[in-house]
Amino acid sequence: MTIPVIIDCDPGIDDVMALTLAFAHPELDIKLITTEPGNQTQAKTIYNALAFTSYMKQDIEIARGLDNPLFRQLEIADDVHGDNGLGNVNFPEPTIQLSNRTAIEAMKETLLSSNEQIILIATGPLTNVGALLLAHPEVKSKIKYISYMGGAAVGGNMTPTSEFNVYVDPHAADIVFRSGIPIIMSGLDVTHKSFITLEELNEIEAIGSDFAHKVLKMLHFYVHAAKQTAFHGPEFKSRIRLHDLCAVSYVLTPELFEGDDCHVAVELDGKFTAGTTVVDYEQRTGLPHNVKVLHTVDREKFVKQFLDAVKTMSRHIG
Repeated sequence: MTIPVIIDCDPGIDDVMALTLAFAHPELDIKLITTEPGNQTQAKTIYNALAFTSYMKQDIEIARGLDNPLFRQLEIADDVHGDNGLGNVNFPEPTIQLSNRTAIEAMKETLLSSNEQIILIATGPLTNVGALLLAHPEVKSKIKYISYMGGAAVGGNMTPTSEFNVYVDPHAADIVFRSGIPIIMSGLDVTHKSFITLEELNEIEAIGSDFAHKVLKMLHFYVHAAKQTAFHGPEFKSRIRLHDLCAVSYVLTPELFEGDDCHVAVELDGKFTAGTTVVDYEQRTGLPHNVKVLHTVDREKFVKQFLDAVKTMSRHIG
């Protein structure tokens, strides 16, 4: 039995790692891939999605989303992901053609035409998903849940309290978190524990394929970038956090994760707090739970799942 999903992303090194895991598991029926800016500009993230999906020999519709956050000026993470968004690793020119539907149109029509609920996997700012729900609230009942990489209960990576994806477009995140749709939040609390070590990269090198070489090069770029920026903190220099992978891994293997049901609100204002996901662990607000906040992962099984996906796709590509 397959699991129908839509993947909304901003490729992005860790986005292509998440796509790798999704592509390696045929039980995921990927109906659509949509893109937005975040890790790089929209022009680069859409190109990366087309080129990477073509390279991986996947026949999936890819639609271009909104080019900017809803109400803020775009900020990108090129210091972490490189000039092309993929650690300066180049893939062949894409053979997949960009959809003639916009991301919002494609998501709406895919959801409304489905005979079963679809899971949304979101690994970038929530610009497209927020715009979809604002313009077409009738799709809500067709979404089983949203598996989201973003937010943080304790400690941010853009401000002391805000995580990058929510920080880029807090207004879109606010729309999504108040939508009533069940949300699984893979925030920094769990993604900081979802890392692969430099020693474990040796298993990727041992695969010996062109794809494995590209994965290795992208992840080494991540390490180098961490040495040049405080974005991730000093411990990141030996721990490569596979943030976006969590959002896909949860859909495939929720048993690897633990979390708590909480009310989560998004802070829109504040010099130091804009983009903060305020997690009400102690139920101080009295508001109903709207998010499952993940905080623990079985790291060894998580890493094995990723390594197996790289091996699987290396064989698939040939």
